Amino acid sequence: MTESSFMETEHGTKIAYHRTNGAGPGVVFLGGFMSDMEGSKALALEEQARREGHAFVRFDYQGHGQSSGEFADGTIGLWLKDALAVIDRLTTGPQILVGSSMGGWIALLAAKARRARVKALVGLAAAPDFTLWHWDALTEVERNTILTEGRLLVPSDYGPDPYVFTRDLFEDGWRNRVNHGPIHLDIPVRLIQGTADPDVPWQTAMRIADNITGEDVEVVLVPGGDHRLSRDVDLARLVRVVANLAEGLR
Repeated sequence: MTESSFMETEHGTKIAYHRTNGAGPGVVFLGGFMSDMEGSKALALEEQARREGHAFVRFDYQGHGQSSGEFADGTIGLWLKDALAVIDRLTTGPQILVGSSMGGWIALLAAKARRARVKALVGLAAAPDFTLWHWDALTEVERNTILTEGRLLVPSDYGPDPYVFTRDLFEDGWRNRVNHGPIHLDIPVRLIQGTADPDVPWQTAMRIADNITGEDVEVVLVPGGDHRLSRDVDLARLVRVVANLAEGLR
């Protein structure tokens, strides 16, 4: 396994990343909340990139994986800055963004911010505005804890470390909400969503699709699919969807 490279950003994050050089369009993988770039989806896409000779980047946001900073200091806006720095400094030409869970939210924001560069988008259990529905699901005691103490620890089903929800995360999430009205993107968008996802209701993908103003939008519902979408059949589907998009952009 090759060692990670690091990039210092103007906003203070030392971003860990792996970059595969190759032809365009390039692919950038954006991970989820408290995830890192070593997950099976990112590695499957990297293997595809090496096999087919196209450019690919995977990276860790601030406070994730090998990148600098504390997770609890992160917000959607800060992690968006990390993603934009990666697009601006580590890629050239047209890009396909692949966002998993929270990464789907950041991918939508990044696509809007870099319209000249982002030419297609794939969302895997995309969770735009997840902080809004998480806030609504909290008890009054939990909300008061966040408001008075600034943070709340919640057990995670995906690892030993608890989720850290901060007041800054919720407030910044409100400022960066994107799925509350028209999403002005006119690029190919593919949304892959499991129907048995316990964290992101499958209806979320339908709402995203309805809100995107472009015409080339498809929702792929996976019967019985969970939130990770990391089974062999799921990874094969992801690779196939990205390859088809890349072929259409050449």
